[in-house]
Amino acid sequence: MSKLILITNPGSASRKYALYDGDELMAQLHFEYEGKMVVCTINDVDDGKKKIKPPISDLNEAITALPKILNDEQYVTSQHKLSAVVVRIVAPGDYFTQDHVVDDEYMTQLKEAEKRNPIHVPTTANEIRGIRKNFAGVKIISVSDSAFHWEKPDTMKYYSFDMELADKFEIKRYGYHGLSYAFISRYLKEHDILPEKLIVMHLGSGSSVSAILNGKAMDNSMGYTPLEGVAMSTRVGTIDVAAALAIKKALQLKTDEEFLLYLNKQCGLLGLSGISDDMREIIQKRDEGDLRASLAHSIFVYRIQSYIGQMAAALGGADALVFAGTIGERNDEIRHFISQKLAYLGFRLDADKNHAPEFTERHALISSEDSKPVYVVQTDETEEMIYRAQAFID
Repeated sequence: MSKLILITNPGSASRKYALYDGDELMAQLHFEYEGKMVVCTINDVDDGKKKIKPPISDLNEAITALPKILNDEQYVTSQHKLSAVVVRIVAPGDYFTQDHVVDDEYMTQLKEAEKRNPIHVPTTANEIRGIRKNFAGVKIISVSDSAFHWEKPDTMKYYSFDMELADKFEIKRYGYHGLSYAFISRYLKEHDILPEKLIVMHLGSGSSVSAILNGKAMDNSMGYTPLEGVAMSTRVGTIDVAAALAIKKALQLKTDEEFLLYLNKQCGLLGLSGISDDMREIIQKRDEGDLRASLAHSIFVYRIQSYIGQMAAALGGADALVFAGTIGERNDEIRHFISQKLAYLGFRLDADKNHAPEFTERHALISSEDSKPVYVVQTDETEEMIYRAQAFID
């Protein structure tokens, strides 16, 4: 019998779960608020969607309702028990650059990570605590979103301050979206199209750019946390520390948590446009003549172009480009604008292919005949989590 694996992906506004039988998806469960009520939408691969109302009023209680739902829906039975729960961890610290089976030592390390990153870590930490309580005895596997990047050279790991301080307090450029980049590298290699020097853009609500050399990490635009790098939907991206502190003073923000929350949740496209964090709405408002939306669009594109240049410098050139993530995969206009200034690297798009990519499995070639290859790849972080978790499952 194959192994039954539960994937958890806790977010600030929802709780998402996916149940796999081996590497085959069985069902997805999505908990969210409808008004003041919590509802759970179950999307079964065979039977389609249905909505249920679990006996909870707080989204944080989703994990307490999940075991009964899995049993009631006959996903988990006495004959087919859960083998493992797999969770993605986004946390700074050398410990979290590796995958782990969750135990007491892991929970001690996680508690320290909550102090270092009070924005991204607590939601995941609370979810893991809930899993330990409500799925007692089931193996929990923590899959690192930074592991792929930890192979990069020290030149790309360290900030320019005292290295002994950086090592002692583990303040380094860990990089994120590693599961996506690992999947893309593995996928391209399996399809015999992995080049020596590859630049990948994972563009979504969080966005980053990576340099990959022979399938291994060279650099990533994100740093100690996912806050560093390009302008994102609500994250500020790279900013002068003095400018950031000036913002804190101007807004009279009292605590570090308030300050980090502002930089993570009120900046980026949302802060620039004053309208939305959704690129589709930004483009619509830009086309209607909104100057702030136009600026938000331009800054988003320019910062990505700038990091592509940085990644090309890290690699000593570039043999291929990949667009991935929700925006990278679905927004042909963004791909067009980003690629406009990349002819110096040998990249040009075919307008028709870019507008309507023709996918071979999960990738499409959208470059012109006189260009180095440019791909759109439908990345799959969950599949990478399943792939990595197999090493820990008996």
